[in-house]
Amino acid sequence: MRAHQGGSPACRNCSDPREHKTAEIQKYMKEDPGIPRNENGGNDMEKTYTPTPHNEAKYGDIAKTVLMPGDPLRAKYIAETWLENPVCFNQVRNMLGYTGTYKGKEVSVMGSGMGIPSIALYSYELYHFYGVESIIRVGSAGALQEGMELKDLVVAMGASTDSSYAGQLNVPGNFAPIADYGLLEKAVLAAREKNISVKVGNVLSADAFYNFDTGRTKRWADAGILAVEMESAALYVNAAQAKKKALSLLSISDHVFTGEELTAQERQLEFKNMIEVALEIA
Repeated sequence: MRAHQGGSPACRNCSDPREHKTAEIQKYMKEDPGIPRNENGGNDMEKTYTPTPHNEAKYGDIAKTVLMPGDPLRAKYIAETWLENPVCFNQVRNMLGYTGTYKGKEVSVMGSGMGIPSIALYSYELYHFYGVESIIRVGSAGALQEGMELKDLVVAMGASTDSSYAGQLNVPGNFAPIADYGLLEKAVLAAREKNISVKVGNVLSADAFYNFDTGRTKRWADAGILAVEMESAALYVNAAQAKKKALSLLSISDHVFTGEELTAQERQLEFKNMIEVALEIA
């Protein structure tokens, strides 16, 4: 949570409403086994808890569909390159978010940060407090299979993981995080219409970028996993819990076993095909 900086007043005197939301949000989560919906399909509690400690947007500032890259600078680049009249709705922790229009439809784009805890936090708030219906992750991944090339587009049908994040669902077994089929089908069709080579299958959302067990990734590859990244499983779990929609589109930035890789600048700017597919289905 955001702490007060030196010289600022005590929290009880703070005029920033975000500082007073944490206890209320935690109480809401405890009392919220199934997110009851009103007759319009929304949640009457949503407006009460915005802004949040992590997002200064007000309810209504964010579109029903959000593109979510990991890098907030990529969110800025997407907004400035593809959206008409983009307006920045969040700068808290530099996790930039924008709302604009694409071909006349309102769309938002916001960074998620790296890893399961970060995307889990931001996507939870978007689904539960801002009325977002669909989140499309647009990120990078490392290829695990032969024949995959840099900049290939992967549509994550499922997201295996070594994270315990889904354990909080408390199901009597192992939950399989999967994409929304409607979004997945639209993405594949949009890619084919643009003559973009697309691969659909299972990806790995890993908890660790630097793994002490160097043989783990090879075992995932042997199980048919197409690529490895660090976020999709949490996004899919949150979508399932909230009864919302999610899809991960991933552009290959490196090949884990061959050592091929894009530069940091290319990772930020060279994923044009993925972004345009995401916007077409938003």
